[in-house]
Amino acid sequence: MKKILLGLIAVAVIAAGGYFGFDLYAQRRVTRDVEAAFEQVRAAGAKVSHGKIAFDTKSRTLTISDIATESGTQSPVSVKIASLTMTGLGQPDAARVSAGNVEFSDIEIGVANPTPTIASLSYKAPRITVKDYSGPAGLPQLPASSSILELYRFGLGQLASINASSVSAPNLTGAMTFSAAARAGDGAGGTFDYSGLAIENMKDGKIGSSKTGRMTFTINQQAAGKPVKMTGDLANIVATDIDVGAMAAMFDPAKANDDRDYRVQGHVSAGPYVISVTPDAATAMPGLNMRIDGVAIDDVRINPSRMQLPALLAMIPPPGSPPPSPAQARELLEKISSLYSGAGIGNAEMHGLLVETPKGPLKLSSMRFNFEHGKIGELAVEGLDGNAPNGPFKVGRFALKALDVASLMRLSAQFAGQKPSPEQALALFPMIEGVEVKGVTSPYKATGKPVNIDVFSLDWGQFVGPIPSKLHLIAKMAAPLDAADPQQQALVAAGIDRMAVDADLGAAWTEASRAFALEPVKLDMAGLLKASAKLTLGNVPREAFSTSAAESIGAAAQIEAGVIELTIHDLGVIDLAIAQFARSQNVGRDEARKAILDSIKAQDDAIGGGNPDAATLVTAVSQFIETPGQTLVIRLTPRAKAPVLQLMQLLKTDPQSALAQFKIEASTGL
Repeated sequence: MKKILLGLIAVAVIAAGGYFGFDLYAQRRVTRDVEAAFEQVRAAGAKVSHGKIAFDTKSRTLTISDIATESGTQSPVSVKIASLTMTGLGQPDAARVSAGNVEFSDIEIGVANPTPTIASLSYKAPRITVKDYSGPAGLPQLPASSSILELYRFGLGQLASINASSVSAPNLTGAMTFSAAARAGDGAGGTFDYSGLAIENMKDGKIGSSKTGRMTFTINQQAAGKPVKMTGDLANIVATDIDVGAMAAMFDPAKANDDRDYRVQGHVSAGPYVISVTPDAATAMPGLNMRIDGVAIDDVRINPSRMQLPALLAMIPPPGSPPPSPAQARELLEKISSLYSGAGIGNAEMHGLLVETPKGPLKLSSMRFNFEHGKIGELAVEGLDGNAPNGPFKVGRFALKALDVASLMRLSAQFAGQKPSPEQALALFPMIEGVEVKGVTSPYKATGKPVNIDVFSLDWGQFVGPIPSKLHLIAKMAAPLDAADPQQQALVAAGIDRMAVDADLGAAWTEASRAFALEPVKLDMAGLLKASAKLTLGNVPREAFSTSAAESIGAAAQIEAGVIELTIHDLGVIDLAIAQFARSQNVGRDEARKAILDSIKAQDDAIGGGNPDAATLVTAVSQFIETPGQTLVIRLTPRAKAPVLQLMQLLKTDPQSALAQFKIEASTGL
């Protein structure tokens, strides 16, 4: 029994010695590996130091204190970490390490001169916690430059190399100072604070979701030598389905030939967002208070070959440089247009905008747009309320039906340093496909009476070069009449103080048939008349839409007149015209009507014998004027080919011969 007991004691002593020996060996091995990783950073030209390294084999916990690194670049990037603790440390393969929990405490990051206008930029975080970490075994090489683009490339690259179930930072603060090039005044700069930062499900360069509870900032600068303070508060920032690797492609010159589209973000939302600018009486600078209830963006995509930010920013001259030459401006605008053509947004929306101005609040219910390869599908602004000099105004909806931003930038590049010719200016038409305005109420001068636009919609398309061969206008609006305007005095004298117009106008050319139709043409002037018309032209060649005057005039000689139809329903315009004639002649209305009818009858006697159809037209017009409330219908059909230019000349010299070219049908009815 004694021998057995002594044997057990011996085994325990040997096991304990082995355990502590293994523990010592493990600590030395981990220390050696950590030192080797730091040495790799020093070999790249950076400065690096650290404090105590400790490793607990039982919990596989590594602790490194007082880590400090500084890049060897002219404008250094520095990182300080008071303590790094990795629990549950493992190494699934030679290139990567893993840990159940990683915690950084008291992190500080400093950047010198990241942009020409920012002299310094720094971040501090009391604690960052990473769960279920997996990442590169070695320490990352600090960026070779402190430029903001290099920092983005470095940061995105590091994120793409890390896998983790979550990353959280309760608080993060930052500060920046402006450089002299920014001309913001001595001591100008700002601070920004983030709270409630959390990232979930990082794997293989993609992030499931990112959340920030709140971000606030303060910026101090000077205007006209006087201090100006701006503050902002943005809450509830949430993003999902983030592709970090795709984002990094914008900063990677190696991706300059990658012409694929990458989806970089599924959804992002934020709000409310509040910005305030302190007013300054000495500079007469007004204050600003703005609030946005929320913003949301879905399905963001990029094309790396068209969105190479380093190449673009390299072309932007630093502050204080002389203005770029026309050639440099054109090259820069071409780069910017390429940037736009490489971006895509499925949908973007802002809602609940409120801006406090000295003239009262400006409100906007929402603004929405989508964007694909440099082209906005529709940009819509809804629920705009504000104050004009003569009173409040409202806009229910304003929309650009399509806007080709990339092509607009390319066209602008051609105009750099020179005034565009009329032909070049016409090239702007294809950039926009239409405009729509609804629900507008605006004050008319200082009368206190409103101008109302129920709807104004204009579309164009089917371009022949820069000229649209298809147009459609819908307009329904009303406005008060101005008694001081000589052209409106007759209407005001007749007791009409407001004019309402409802119009629907369309025009289209068909290349296959070479036919042009002005249809529909509808006009409703409330209280006066309602009219509709149709005009067709034949043998209209493509050259008729040329920007060359000589070519267009030459093509016009081929155009032939088609059917012309006109319908007018009298709602009071005849009585108004007779009353105006009576006032001008100082006679009664009945006498004025008789004088007008006699004048028409005289025309009938002059042309009726030679053209019975024309006499029919004159008779119908007489009946239309004689009996109020009538409807006049006129249809002109060419008897043979009738060149338009010849008809126009005949109308000037021999109207009767011009009418003889048509079969005329005219009638009236109530």
